[in-house]
Amino acid sequence: MPIVYLALGSNLGNRRSLIQQAVDELQANGIPVKKISSIIETKPVGGPQQENFLNAVLQAETSLDPHQLLSLTQNIEKKMGRTRDVLNGPRTIDIDILLYNNQSISTLTLIIPHPRMLERDFVMNPLKEIAPDIAENLKCKS
Repeated sequence: MPIVYLALGSNLGNRRSLIQQAVDELQANGIPVKKISSIIETKPVGGPQQENFLNAVLQAETSLDPHQLLSLTQNIEKKMGRTRDVLNGPRTIDIDILLYNNQSISTLTLIIPHPRMLERDFVMNPLKEIAPDIAENLKCKS
């Protein structure tokens, strides 16, 4: 099965509990999580003034294709109360597809590898924790 890396973030409500709930939702929907990074607290990047985030990165397997995975992650976000009223605004949960089985994808709705992941320490540091070779390889390519 393809290996995927997903970034999780939350800055509303019980942030740690919401990240765990997102992991549980992924697993309940047939996405077995193999590794998860430590959860770190970070300042928001862009958008309006808002509370700090908790962030983590996980490695999982999936039988879903990339667009099916995107649909699933967006459905989980919606189920968990995510709204998209303000660009880069506060959110209960954010689930981003960082990498999908070494594939490069660029469509109107999905870009993999995630286009801004290399600029974000809150993504790269947790990724480096669970997949140091992949994180280093990405930095070398940029």
